[in-house]
Amino acid sequence: MPQAPTPKWGIVSTIKARAEDVLNFAAYHIDLGAHRLFLYLDVPNPEALPLLKAHPRVRVFTCDDDHWRKLGIRRPVKHQVRQAANATDAYRRKGGEVDWLIHMDVDEFIWPDRPVEDILDALPDTALCARIRPAEALAGDGTRFKGFIPGGPDRAATVARLYPRFGAYVKGGFLSHLAGKLFVRTGLEPMQIRIHNVFRGQDMNPGEVALENTLLLHCHARSWEEWIAAYRYRLAHGSYRADLAPARPRDKGGLTLHEVLSGIEAAEGEAGLRAFYDELCADTPALRRALEAEGLLHRCDLDLSARRQAQFPEFG
Repeated sequence: MPQAPTPKWGIVSTIKARAEDVLNFAAYHIDLGAHRLFLYLDVPNPEALPLLKAHPRVRVFTCDDDHWRKLGIRRPVKHQVRQAANATDAYRRKGGEVDWLIHMDVDEFIWPDRPVEDILDALPDTALCARIRPAEALAGDGTRFKGFIPGGPDRAATVARLYPRFGAYVKGGFLSHLAGKLFVRTGLEPMQIRIHNVFRGQDMNPGEVALENTLLLHCHARSWEEWIAAYRYRLAHGSYRADLAPARPRDKGGLTLHEVLSGIEAAEGEAGLRAFYDELCADTPALRRALEAEGLLHRCDLDLSARRQAQFPEFG
Protein backbone atom coordinates (compact mmCIF):
# COMPACT_ATOMS: atom_id res chain seq x y z
CA MET A 1 0.00 0.00 0.00
CA PRO A 2 1.54 3.36 -1.02
CA GLN A 3 2.49 5.72 1.80
CA ALA A 4 0.41 8.88 2.08
CA PRO A 5 2.33 12.02 1.08
CA THR A 6 3.42 14.35 3.84
CA PRO A 7 1.16 17.40 4.13
CA LYS A 8 1.94 20.61 2.30
CA TRP A 9 1.83 23.78 4.37
CA GLY A 10 1.67 27.45 3.57
CA ILE A 11 1.66 30.94 5.05
CA VAL A 12 -0.58 33.92 4.43
CA SER A 13 0.58 37.40 5.41
CA THR A 14 -0.55 40.98 4.86
CA ILE A 15 2.65 43.01 4.68
CA LYS A 16 3.71 46.63 4.91
CA ALA A 17 7.48 46.54 5.25
CA ARG A 18 10.81 47.24 3.58
CA ALA A 19 11.66 45.04 0.60
CA GLU A 20 14.54 43.47 2.53
CA ASP A 21 12.25 42.46 5.40
CA VAL A 22 9.65 41.02 3.02
CA LEU A 23 12.26 38.97 1.19
CA ASN A 24 13.85 37.81 4.46
CA PHE A 25 10.48 36.55 5.68
CA ALA A 26 9.73 34.80 2.40
CA ALA A 27 13.19 33.27 1.99
CA TYR A 28 13.34 31.93 5.53
CA HIS A 29 10.04 30.09 5.27
CA ILE A 30 10.69 28.82 1.74
CA ASP A 31 13.96 27.38 3.05
CA LEU A 32 12.05 25.89 5.99
CA GLY A 33 9.85 23.96 3.57
CA ALA A 34 6.74 26.08 2.99
CA HIS A 35 5.02 24.87 -0.17
CA ARG A 36 3.29 28.17 -0.80
CA LEU A 37 3.41 31.75 0.50
CA PHE A 38 0.38 33.97 -0.09
CA LEU A 39 1.69 37.49 0.37
CA TYR A 40 -0.71 40.44 0.31
CA LEU A 41 1.18 43.73 -0.10
CA ASP A 42 -0.74 46.28 1.97
CA VAL A 43 1.05 49.08 0.12
CA PRO A 44 2.91 48.92 -3.21
CA ASN A 45 6.41 47.47 -2.95
CA PRO A 46 7.95 47.84 -6.41
CA GLU A 47 11.36 46.62 -5.22
CA ALA A 48 10.12 43.31 -3.82
CA LEU A 49 7.16 42.64 -6.13
CA PRO A 50 8.97 41.34 -9.25
CA LEU A 51 11.23 39.08 -7.19
CA LEU A 52 8.27 37.62 -5.32
CA LYS A 53 6.26 37.11 -8.51
CA ALA A 54 9.14 35.26 -10.12
CA HIS A 55 9.51 32.75 -7.30
CA PRO A 56 7.55 29.52 -7.94
CA ARG A 57 6.47 29.10 -4.32
CA VAL A 58 5.07 32.62 -3.89
CA ARG A 59 1.66 34.01 -4.81
CA VAL A 60 1.68 37.77 -4.38
CA PHE A 61 -1.26 40.20 -4.36
CA THR A 62 -1.21 43.99 -4.35
CA CYS A 63 -3.97 45.36 -2.11
CA ASP A 64 -5.15 48.14 -4.41
CA ASP A 65 -8.72 49.26 -5.05
CA ASP A 66 -9.25 46.45 -7.54
CA HIS A 67 -8.21 43.89 -4.92
CA TRP A 68 -10.81 45.07 -2.42
CA ARG A 69 -13.50 45.19 -5.14
CA LYS A 70 -12.75 41.53 -5.91
CA LEU A 71 -13.21 40.73 -2.23
CA GLY A 72 -16.53 42.58 -2.32
CA ILE A 73 -15.68 45.03 0.48
CA ARG A 74 -14.35 48.51 0.95
CA ARG A 75 -10.77 48.71 2.14
CA PRO A 76 -11.01 48.28 5.94
CA VAL A 77 -9.55 51.14 7.95
CA LYS A 78 -7.96 48.92 10.62
CA HIS A 79 -5.02 46.86 9.49
CA GLN A 80 -6.15 43.98 11.72
CA VAL A 81 -9.38 43.75 9.70
CA ARG A 82 -7.44 43.86 6.43
CA GLN A 83 -5.25 41.02 7.70
CA ALA A 84 -8.26 38.89 8.60
CA ALA A 85 -9.98 39.57 5.26
CA ASN A 86 -6.89 38.62 3.27
CA ALA A 87 -6.18 35.52 5.36
CA THR A 88 -9.76 34.31 4.88
CA ASP A 89 -9.50 35.05 1.15
CA ALA A 90 -6.34 32.97 0.85
CA TYR A 91 -7.93 30.14 2.82
CA ARG A 92 -11.00 30.08 0.58
CA ARG A 93 -9.47 30.72 -2.84
CA LYS A 94 -6.00 29.19 -2.55
CA GLY A 95 -6.30 26.79 0.35
CA GLY A 96 -6.46 23.84 -2.04
CA GLU A 97 -2.77 24.34 -2.82
CA VAL A 98 -1.81 23.36 0.74
CA ASP A 99 -3.10 21.07 3.46
CA TRP A 100 -2.37 23.51 6.30
CA LEU A 101 -2.32 27.31 6.32
CA ILE A 102 -1.06 29.72 8.97
CA HIS A 103 -1.51 33.48 9.15
CA MET A 104 1.66 35.28 10.28
CA ASP A 105 3.24 38.73 10.31
CA VAL A 106 6.43 39.71 8.52
CA ASP A 107 8.37 39.88 11.80
CA GLU A 108 7.44 36.33 12.85
CA PHE A 109 9.41 33.18 12.06
CA ILE A 110 8.59 29.52 12.72
CA TRP A 111 11.32 27.68 14.65
CA PRO A 112 10.49 23.94 14.73
CA ASP A 113 12.39 21.08 16.32
CA ARG A 114 11.99 18.98 13.16
CA PRO A 115 10.52 19.51 9.67
CA VAL A 116 7.19 21.33 9.86
CA GLU A 117 5.52 18.86 7.51
CA ASP A 118 6.50 15.99 9.82
CA ILE A 119 5.05 17.82 12.83
CA LEU A 120 1.76 18.39 11.03
CA ASP A 121 1.68 14.86 9.64
CA ALA A 122 1.89 13.45 13.18
CA LEU A 123 -1.24 15.25 14.33
CA PRO A 124 -4.43 13.21 14.76
CA ASP A 125 -7.28 13.65 12.29
CA THR A 126 -9.29 15.34 15.04
CA ALA A 127 -6.76 18.20 15.19
CA LEU A 128 -8.22 20.88 12.95
CA CYS A 129 -5.93 23.70 14.10
CA ALA A 130 -2.58 23.76 15.88
CA ARG A 131 -1.22 26.68 17.93
CA ILE A 132 2.39 27.86 18.05
CA ARG A 133 3.29 29.97 21.09
CA PRO A 134 5.63 32.93 20.68
CA ALA A 135 9.13 33.69 21.86
CA GLU A 136 9.94 37.41 21.80
CA ALA A 137 13.25 38.75 20.53
CA LEU A 138 15.77 40.42 22.77
CA ALA A 139 17.28 43.49 21.14
CA GLY A 140 20.85 42.55 20.42
CA ASP A 141 22.41 40.44 17.69
CA GLY A 142 19.05 38.88 16.76
CA THR A 143 19.84 35.38 18.04
CA ARG A 144 18.31 35.44 21.53
CA PHE A 145 14.63 35.21 22.43
CA LYS A 146 12.70 35.14 25.69
CA GLY A 147 10.30 32.27 26.02
CA PHE A 148 6.57 32.11 26.65
CA ILE A 149 5.62 31.80 30.33
CA PRO A 150 2.57 29.52 30.60
CA GLY A 151 -0.47 30.90 32.36
CA GLY A 152 -1.13 29.81 35.91
CA PRO A 153 -0.36 30.72 39.52
CA ASP A 154 3.42 30.88 38.97
CA ARG A 155 3.44 33.29 36.03
CA ALA A 156 3.19 36.53 38.02
CA ALA A 157 6.08 35.55 40.32
CA THR A 158 8.25 34.58 37.36
CA VAL A 159 7.54 37.87 35.60
CA ALA A 160 8.30 39.82 38.79
CA ARG A 161 11.70 38.13 39.14
CA LEU A 162 12.61 38.89 35.55
CA TYR A 163 11.17 42.41 35.28
CA PRO A 164 10.88 43.91 38.78
CA ARG A 165 9.90 47.48 37.83
CA PHE A 166 7.51 47.09 34.89
CA GLY A 167 6.64 43.40 34.76
CA ALA A 168 3.38 43.75 36.67
CA TYR A 169 1.99 45.83 33.81
CA VAL A 170 3.17 43.64 30.94
CA LYS A 171 1.29 40.40 30.47
CA GLY A 172 3.65 37.46 30.62
CA GLY A 173 6.62 39.79 30.23
CA PHE A 174 5.91 40.25 26.52
CA LEU A 175 5.36 43.59 24.82
CA SER A 176 3.44 41.89 22.05
CA HIS A 177 0.99 39.00 21.89
CA LEU A 178 1.09 35.83 23.96
CA ALA A 179 -1.55 34.09 21.89
CA GLY A 180 0.70 32.88 19.10
CA LYS A 181 -0.64 31.84 15.72
CA LEU A 182 -2.62 28.90 14.35
CA PHE A 183 -2.01 26.38 11.61
CA VAL A 184 -5.43 25.50 10.18
CA ARG A 185 -6.38 22.51 8.07
CA THR A 186 -7.73 23.64 4.72
CA GLY A 187 -11.08 22.65 3.25
CA LEU A 188 -13.04 23.20 6.48
CA GLU A 189 -15.66 25.65 5.24
CA PRO A 190 -17.14 27.88 6.48
CA MET A 191 -13.92 29.15 8.05
CA GLN A 192 -13.13 32.71 9.10
CA ILE A 193 -9.49 33.47 9.87
CA ARG A 194 -8.65 36.04 12.52
CA ILE A 195 -5.29 37.22 13.82
CA HIS A 196 -4.92 34.70 16.66
CA ASN A 197 -8.02 32.52 16.27
CA VAL A 198 -10.24 30.90 13.65
CA PHE A 199 -13.99 30.38 13.53
CA ARG A 200 -15.89 27.60 11.83
CA GLY A 201 -19.36 29.05 12.04
CA GLN A 202 -19.75 29.84 15.75
CA ASP A 203 -17.11 27.32 16.82
CA MET A 204 -13.82 29.00 17.78
CA ASN A 205 -10.60 27.07 17.17
CA PRO A 206 -12.22 23.70 16.51
CA GLY A 207 -10.09 20.71 17.39
CA GLU A 208 -7.22 22.89 18.66
CA VAL A 209 -3.95 21.31 19.75
CA ALA A 210 -0.65 22.84 20.87
CA LEU A 211 2.65 22.38 19.04
CA GLU A 212 4.77 22.03 22.15
CA ASN A 213 8.27 22.00 20.64
CA THR A 214 7.80 24.65 17.97
CA LEU A 215 8.36 28.36 18.57
CA LEU A 216 6.98 31.41 16.82
CA LEU A 217 9.96 33.75 16.98
CA HIS A 218 8.63 37.30 17.12
CA CYS A 219 11.08 40.08 16.27
CA HIS A 220 8.94 42.77 17.86
CA ALA A 221 11.77 45.03 19.07
CA ARG A 222 15.07 44.41 17.35
CA SER A 223 16.65 47.68 18.48
CA TRP A 224 15.82 50.77 20.50
CA GLU A 225 15.79 52.86 17.33
CA GLU A 226 13.34 50.52 15.63
CA TRP A 227 11.14 50.29 18.71
CA ILE A 228 10.85 54.02 19.33
CA ALA A 229 10.20 54.63 15.62
CA ALA A 230 7.22 52.23 15.77
CA TYR A 231 6.08 53.31 19.24
CA ARG A 232 3.67 56.07 18.26
CA TYR A 233 1.84 53.93 15.69
CA ARG A 234 1.59 50.97 18.06
CA LEU A 235 0.25 53.23 20.80
CA ALA A 236 -2.54 54.53 18.56
CA HIS A 237 -3.33 51.56 16.33
CA GLY A 238 -1.26 48.50 17.16
CA SER A 239 -0.28 46.26 20.06
CA TYR A 240 -0.23 49.10 22.63
CA ARG A 241 -3.58 50.63 21.66
CA ALA A 242 -6.05 51.79 24.27
CA ASP A 243 -8.77 49.18 23.73
CA LEU A 244 -6.63 46.19 24.74
CA ALA A 245 -7.10 44.67 28.19
CA PRO A 246 -4.71 45.24 31.12
CA ALA A 247 -2.28 42.52 32.19
CA ARG A 248 -4.21 41.98 35.44
CA PRO A 249 -7.71 42.96 36.62
CA ARG A 250 -8.46 46.61 37.34
CA ASP A 251 -9.42 45.84 40.93
CA LYS A 252 -5.92 44.45 41.47
CA GLY A 253 -4.19 47.55 40.15
CA GLY A 254 -4.12 46.55 36.52
CA LEU A 255 -3.40 49.13 33.83
CA THR A 256 -3.37 48.75 30.08
CA LEU A 257 -0.02 48.92 28.34
CA HIS A 258 -1.36 52.04 26.64
CA GLU A 259 -1.88 53.67 30.04
CA VAL A 260 1.49 52.52 31.35
CA LEU A 261 3.46 53.81 28.39
CA SER A 262 1.50 57.06 28.17
CA GLY A 263 2.08 57.62 31.90
CA ILE A 264 5.80 56.90 31.66
CA GLU A 265 6.14 59.27 28.73
CA ALA A 266 4.20 62.03 30.48
CA ALA A 267 6.27 61.75 33.66
CA GLU A 268 9.73 60.93 32.34
CA GLY A 269 9.71 61.55 28.60
CA GLU A 270 11.83 59.49 26.24
CA ALA A 271 14.28 58.60 29.03
CA GLY A 272 11.46 56.81 30.85
CA LEU A 273 10.48 54.94 27.71
CA ARG A 274 14.10 53.90 27.28
CA ALA A 275 14.18 52.55 30.84
CA PHE A 276 11.03 50.54 30.11
CA TYR A 277 12.49 49.22 26.88
CA ASP A 278 15.80 48.31 28.49
CA GLU A 279 14.17 46.26 31.25
CA LEU A 280 11.86 44.35 28.92
CA CYS A 281 13.83 44.07 25.70
CA ALA A 282 17.54 44.83 25.94
CA ASP A 283 19.86 41.85 25.39
CA THR A 284 21.91 42.37 28.57
CA PRO A 285 24.01 39.76 30.38
CA ALA A 286 21.84 40.19 33.48
CA LEU A 287 18.58 39.51 31.65
CA ARG A 288 20.10 36.59 29.76
CA ARG A 289 21.23 35.03 33.06
CA ALA A 290 17.81 35.58 34.60
CA LEU A 291 15.99 34.06 31.63
CA GLU A 292 18.36 31.10 31.53
CA ALA A 293 17.78 30.45 35.23
CA GLU A 294 14.04 30.23 34.50
CA GLY A 295 14.55 28.02 31.44
CA LEU A 296 13.26 30.80 29.20
CA LEU A 297 16.25 31.76 27.07
CA HIS A 298 16.22 30.51 23.47
CA ARG A 299 19.18 30.86 21.12
CA CYS A 300 18.00 30.84 17.52
CA ASP A 301 20.09 32.08 14.58
CA LEU A 302 17.67 32.84 11.75
CA ASP A 303 20.54 33.48 9.29
CA LEU A 304 18.25 35.74 7.26
CA SER A 305 20.84 37.34 5.00
CA ALA A 306 22.19 34.03 3.74
CA ARG A 307 18.71 32.62 3.20
CA ARG A 308 17.63 35.73 1.30
CA GLN A 309 20.67 35.60 -0.93
CA ALA A 310 19.97 31.94 -1.70
CA GLN A 311 16.33 32.47 -2.63
CA PHE A 312 16.51 35.96 -4.11
CA PRO A 313 20.08 36.41 -5.38
CA GLU A 314 19.08 39.34 -7.58
CA PHE A 315 18.42 41.40 -4.47
CA GLY A 316 21.69 40.47 -2.80
